[in-house]
Amino acid sequence: MTVNELIEKRAKAWESAKEFVDKHEQSNGTLSAEDSETYSRMEKEIEDLTAAIERRQRAERLEKSLEKPTAEPLVTNPQTHSADLKTGIASDEYRAAMLTALRSNFRNVSNVLQEGVDADGGYLVPEEYDKRLIDTLDEENIMRTLGTRITTSGEHKINIAATKPAAAWIEEGGALTFGDAKFDQIILDAHKLHVAIKVTEELLYDNAFGLESYIITQFGKALANAEEDAFLNGDGNGKPTGIFAATGGGISAASTAKPSADDILNLVYALKRPYRKKAKFILNDKTLAALRVLKDNNGAYIWQPAYQSGEPDRLAGFEVHTSAYAPENAIAFGDYSYYNIGDRGTRSFKQLTELFAGNGMIGFVAKERVDGKLILPEAVQILKINSAKAGDKS
Repeated sequence: MTVNELIEKRAKAWESAKEFVDKHEQSNGTLSAEDSETYSRMEKEIEDLTAAIERRQRAERLEKSLEKPTAEPLVTNPQTHSADLKTGIASDEYRAAMLTALRSNFRNVSNVLQEGVDADGGYLVPEEYDKRLIDTLDEENIMRTLGTRITTSGEHKINIAATKPAAAWIEEGGALTFGDAKFDQIILDAHKLHVAIKVTEELLYDNAFGLESYIITQFGKALANAEEDAFLNGDGNGKPTGIFAATGGGISAASTAKPSADDILNLVYALKRPYRKKAKFILNDKTLAALRVLKDNNGAYIWQPAYQSGEPDRLAGFEVHTSAYAPENAIAFGDYSYYNIGDRGTRSFKQLTELFAGNGMIGFVAKERVDGKLILPEAVQILKINSAKAGDKS
C-alpha cells in the first residue's frame, strides 16, 4: 500500500470516528463504556495508520538518499584535486584510499591517507560523507528542520535588542526626550556529542550491503535522536538548551489539568501576532491522541489530518510536529526559526583498530560539537499540563 493510499485510508477512518462520536455521544458529552471501547479501537487504527505513514515516508527518504550518485559527473576538463589542509576537507583520492583501508583492515594503506591523519590517528569525515550525514540529521531531527542553523568557527555571539525606542508627543519647541537602547547577548558555545559502534572484520572484508551507507545512517540517526532530545529538553549543562527548558526555554503561557479546545486557542493567541505567521505546534504523540477528540464552540474538531502526502497534520489551523522526545505534560507553539543551532566545525570520524582486536571487531566513532538556544523566548509559548499524562482519558 502506497503512502497516498495510507493517507486516504486514515482520512476515511478519521471521518468514521467523528461520525461515530457524533451519533453515540450522550447529552453530557460522554460515551458509554461499550461505545468508548469501540471508539478507542477506531482511534488505535488511526494511530497505527499514522505510524505506518511516517514509517513509509522515512523509508522513501532513505531510499532516495541511497539512490544518489556517489560521485559528481565530470562536466569540465579534469583537474587535479588535493586536500584542503586549512578546512580539513578530504580530497577524492583521500576518500577512496580511506575506504580501501577500511575494507582491508588497514593492511592496504596508501600515502594519501597521511594527508588527513591527526596526532591520535583520527580522520575527518570526507566531504561526501559529511553531506550525507547532514542529510540524515535533517530527516530524523525536526528541530534542524524548524530551527535556524549556523556554522561557527568559535564562540558565536548574538546581539538582541532588550529595549526598543518609543515615540512620544511633544509640543512645538519642546525638549526632546531620549531613551537608552539596551542590548542583550546570547552566546552559542559548543558541546561535544559522539556515537560509537563496533563492526566485525568480516563486514569490512565483504562489504556485501554497503557498509559506508549503513554506518552513516546509523550514526546519523543516533546523533539526530540525541540532538532532538537536547534541543527540546536540554538544560544547558553540557548540552544545548531546549525549548521546553524551565530556564532559557519558551514562555509558560498557562497551565491546565486537562487540555481543552479553549486552552489550545488561548495558547495560539498568547503568542504575539508577528510570531504566529510562521508558528507551529510541537508535542508528544500521546498528547496529540488526547487532542484529536476536542471540538470548538461550533462543534468542529480542532485537529485535522493531512489528506495529501507531504502535508502536515493541523491543529487549530496550524502545522503539528510530533516528537517522541517532547514531554507529555507540555505543548509548545511558536516560531522556531528563533531557535538557533550552532554547528562548530566539521564532524569527525575515526576508527579504533586495536581496542577490540581480540574480539575480531573494529570500532568507529563519530563526533560533533553543537549548541542550541532559543534567542527570543517570547517567540515560543508553552502550555503546561498538570495531570500525570496528557494521554490519560479519565
